[in-house]
Amino acid sequence: MSKEIKKRETGCPIAFGLDTFGDRWSLLVIREIMLRGKRTYSEFLEADEGIATNILIARLKHLEAEGILLKSRDPENRRAFIYALTQKGRDLAPILIEIIIWSGLHDDRPYALRNVLEKINADREGFEAALKAG
Repeated sequence: MSKEIKKRETGCPIAFGLDTFGDRWSLLVIREIMLRGKRTYSEFLEADEGIATNILIARLKHLEAEGILLKSRDPENRRAFIYALTQKGRDLAPILIEIIIWSGLHDDRPYALRNVLEKINADREGFEAALKAG
C-alpha cells in the first residue's frame, strides 16, 4: 500500500475497527503472531493462505503504523526484523476468539480446523489470558 488507509469519518466503531485491523491479511498476520508464535517476514510468508510479498509488506507497515505491531531488529540477524504485538494488538485476542467460535458454529467443511476451538471451549478465560500475555 503506497498510501495510508483513510479512516472513515462517520465515527462508527465498526468502521474504525475494520479500517485498523479488519482486512483478511491483517487478521491473518495477527493470527500468525498470536496463535502460532510467528515473528518474522519469512515465517509469515509460510502461512497456509499464501500471502503475496507486496501485500505482506503493506500489511506489516499498516499494522505497525496503527500501533498494533512493533518492529525491531533481530538480534541474531541484524539484517532481519522481528514483529511482536503491542498491547493494542494483544487486546484483539477476544475478537480472534469470537471469530474462531463463530467459524466453529458455521464452518461445516470436513477439513475445518477445530483444535483451537476445542482449547477455547475447555478454558476460554485461560486461553484468552495466555493470548493477551503474549
